[in-house]
Amino acid sequence: MAKIDLRTEIKEFLSSRRARITPERAGLPAYGGNRRVEGLRREEVALLAGVSVDYYVRMERGSLTGASDGVLNALASALQLDEAERDHLFHLARQSKGPRRRRPAVTVRPALQQVLDAITDAPAWICTGRYDVLAMNHLARALYSPVLADPRRPANTARFVYLDPGAAKTFFVDYDRIACDVAAKLRMEAGRDPHDEELIALVGELSARSELFRQRWASQDVRHHRSGRKRLHHPVVGRLDLDVESMEMPAEPGLLLNVYTAPAGTATADGLALLASWAAGLGHPRSERRQTQPEAP
Repeated sequence: MAKIDLRTEIKEFLSSRRARITPERAGLPAYGGNRRVEGLRREEVALLAGVSVDYYVRMERGSLTGASDGVLNALASALQLDEAERDHLFHLARQSKGPRRRRPAVTVRPALQQVLDAITDAPAWICTGRYDVLAMNHLARALYSPVLADPRRPANTARFVYLDPGAAKTFFVDYDRIACDVAAKLRMEAGRDPHDEELIALVGELSARSELFRQRWASQDVRHHRSGRKRLHHPVVGRLDLDVESMEMPAEPGLLLNVYTAPAGTATADGLALLASWAAGLGHPRSERRQTQPEAP
């Protein structure tokens, strides 16, 4: 992939969102039994958004230049966009007015590494929106040892998910959901900065080597990096059901702080403690883990 073309991004995003909305879902009468297009027609979107058909056609052909926030909000409502999709639309519109480059750090300041190291009971690390892992604490390195097995640095979770699917399917219990989310979050990054050369290279590599990624990328789905639940099967301590917090860092635009935790007294909290002992070289915890929670099949 030589570049991410902004006009193509806009065209494919809008047409894909339009295709999924039926007239019934939009509250419009569906006249006639045969419709040539999936979902809404362009004139129906224009009607719902309160703009002329010509104006909407121009937008769907890839031009959001000059679109006001009011028009974008009306269009988002007409297409029933969720929060991430609405944000993506605004990102694309801002880029249409002229490239707005974010230049995330490629290294982590020593003070931030100190913050990570001060978090001793939970895996914590800092990554970019394109999934490059820039810094980790001791427990995160132990937890993500399968991802770090790739000798290339920085390690990249998206590359692990799509280019080492055998290991990834073993590590991520909900592999299919993770694969969807990774592609959708990369698509969100492309809207924020379609000129990011490293992102372009990553998307190109994944597209060339993974049919699954090509399918997920073509869906035009987008997601935020947010809180959630992640279920992992670690090769040493077995099943871990972890609460995830992913936080943007205002002082370091483009970087995300990720922390995985588990409620005290749960089997996963015990598992993290055993993982910490193993990582510290205090002994192999596998037999001890069997006493607290059977490993997931």
